[in-house]
Amino acid sequence: MGWARRLGAAAMRLPRGSHHVAVQRDLAVPVAEGVVLLSDHYLPVGLERSPTILVRSPYGRRGPFGMLYGYVFAAHGFHSVVQSVRGGFGSGGAFDPLGDERDDGLATVEWLRAQPWFDGSFAMFGPSYIGFAQWAIAAEAGPELKAMAIQVTASQFHDAMYCGGGFALEATLTWVDMTVRMERPLSWLTADFVSPRRARRAALSGRPLAELDALATGRQSRFFQEVLRNGPQTPFWAGRDFSAAVAAVEAPVNMMGGWYDVFLPWQLKDYAALRAAGRRPYLTIGPWSHSDGRMMRAAVSEALTWFRAHLAGDPSELREDPVRLYVTGADEWREFSDWPVPGIREERWRLQPGGGLAPVDPPQSAPDTYRYDPAHPTPCISGPSIAGHGRPADQRRLESRHDVLTFTGPVLTDDLEIIGPVSAELYVRSDRMHTDVVVRLCDVGPKGESLNLCEGMRRLAPARPEPDGDGVRRVEVELWPAAHRFRTGHRVRLHVCSGAYPRVARNPGTGAALGTATHLLTADQAIFHDPGRSSAVVLPVVG
Repeated sequence: MGWARRLGAAAMRLPRGSHHVAVQRDLAVPVAEGVVLLSDHYLPVGLERSPTILVRSPYGRRGPFGMLYGYVFAAHGFHSVVQSVRGGFGSGGAFDPLGDERDDGLATVEWLRAQPWFDGSFAMFGPSYIGFAQWAIAAEAGPELKAMAIQVTASQFHDAMYCGGGFALEATLTWVDMTVRMERPLSWLTADFVSPRRARRAALSGRPLAELDALATGRQSRFFQEVLRNGPQTPFWAGRDFSAAVAAVEAPVNMMGGWYDVFLPWQLKDYAALRAAGRRPYLTIGPWSHSDGRMMRAAVSEALTWFRAHLAGDPSELREDPVRLYVTGADEWREFSDWPVPGIREERWRLQPGGGLAPVDPPQSAPDTYRYDPAHPTPCISGPSIAGHGRPADQRRLESRHDVLTFTGPVLTDDLEIIGPVSAELYVRSDRMHTDVVVRLCDVGPKGESLNLCEGMRRLAPARPEPDGDGVRRVEVELWPAAHRFRTGHRVRLHVCSGAYPRVARNPGTGAALGTATHLLTADQAIFHDPGRSSAVVLPVVG
């Protein structure tokens, strides 16, 4: 089995360690209510006591998960404990997504402290839900917690699920399908391909949202139904939101994210909270989506450097600048002292009549208009995803639709580079008080290919925001952040529309309950671009 593990690590291109590894399977960890959680302990042969890496996962302990989270760290001299959370892979109790990780995690730390091989220090590692499980206990884990390495995650998930006030249908439904099937044979191999297709097929059925979980998975999901019923500020989320405790986390944090990840904006809010508290987290953002294998290989290497620095007292491999970003378009990595990066200036590119876009004031002009029909919702071709690649795709097919407005800048005579938060300010009039505004930034190449870079949306409701006397509302939209070079000869393009289906659930236009709405109303939209109502995208320009 030792040779098999070494071959497996080599096949996954994981960093090779010098220690032989032994495994103790199915250790019983008692938590609340008499529940027992099963854990696998990977130990470096010959090192009776050394720092421990804790991983708490809903995705299993064996196969590639054991290799990635257990074997590799042990081969590099750390004890590693990979635990299945409540309700999965032999652990007792029922899986209540996001709901039990604080109490069960703290009970696991108590168990760690009592182990004869525990040397008094531990770190935590892992992406997505596993990273959320880290945030759930990080502020209360005690002085033994010396470091965290977290990837593509955030301290709360509700803002990502209710993206801009809408509902992140595709990502939520995909994840529900993945968790339903996670204990089936080879689910780790097929989930990234099968679950997004099941979710999309269900979403495109036209059925009410409350029926889509059963349509995708074969049975109703309590979690999916609760998410539909509860907005982000309801008591349902009270025990599932650890953002208020981020500033209290004293253990050094290493973050890794992707420009095309569903959680990136909220991961960066966690980074900002740590910086405001005087901490110095490390941040890496690459050209990755949520489930990109390249990201996880990089994450293991980065974590090993981080753990050696903070658990073994060897900071020799730490980079000097804590922020490392991949700049798309330039196709190169850059290092900075902070995020947002120093020296950026905001440049407002204003919508112009005739479909123009430029960093100048528009002339007096009539608004552009379109009709959004939720019975035929504006699709989303690509964008931040929880499974699949999620990387940019040619948007010309989308741009040919009557319900998508495009505003395009002139051919660039010099490179234009942006790094940082991207936002938009639109002046919108609609004949519906309930409607959505979707904004997307694209890079148009010399041959006309239009690649999406980042996007954002905002769900409007009565008095949110308040219209002026002419019924026009000033709508602020936060897009995903970006680091990109628009090369000479390219053009900047902005989409404005009212749907990104099925990434975001369609707005029926009625204000009816999210899960059961069946009556659909069209929305006639007007986007203003005149001197008094100058709609614009705000770009973080370098130099």
